[in-house]
Amino acid sequence: MEAITKSPINYIERITATYSALGYEPYEWYFADKDPNLAPISKPLCESRLGVIATGGIYKVGQVAFTYKDDVTYRAIPSDANSEDLRATHFAYDLSDAREDINVVFPIEALRKIDRDGKVKELAPFFFTCMGGIYSQRRVNEELAPSLVQRCLEDEIDVVLLIPV
Repeated sequence: MEAITKSPINYIERITATYSALGYEPYEWYFADKDPNLAPISKPLCESRLGVIATGGIYKVGQVAFTYKDDVTYRAIPSDANSEDLRATHFAYDLSDAREDINVVFPIEALRKIDRDGKVKELAPFFFTCMGGIYSQRRVNEELAPSLVQRCLEDEIDVVLLIPV
């Protein structure tokens, strides 16, 4: 079997060019001024409900696709959704592989295996996805992040796996 080699992708250059093409001012990378407010894991994973927040622009057939300009909405993907019914839209990464196999950016089959193998108590009823690379840091902090936190609390999720793309 032949090894596949690919050159590294300069995402900073790519994202800067993409935002420029969309009419934005040069992107200002986010640097937190304090450590995130993460809660310690309070029980073993095998006793925990596992949730997911992924930034790959994943949505289910029948849901509205994400838009490129500061889309701070999220999609609730049923954790039992058929992977063939999942799609990706995003401006900051090459979608070719995701369109061939959604699991490369949203590993729903691996998450189900973790559940079947008893590594977690159960999967949350929904996994949450959003558009990564949102230009407005303020809107992420004031709108998207609080709505995702609230939804995770409502769904009684014990542990959240973050999947950045």
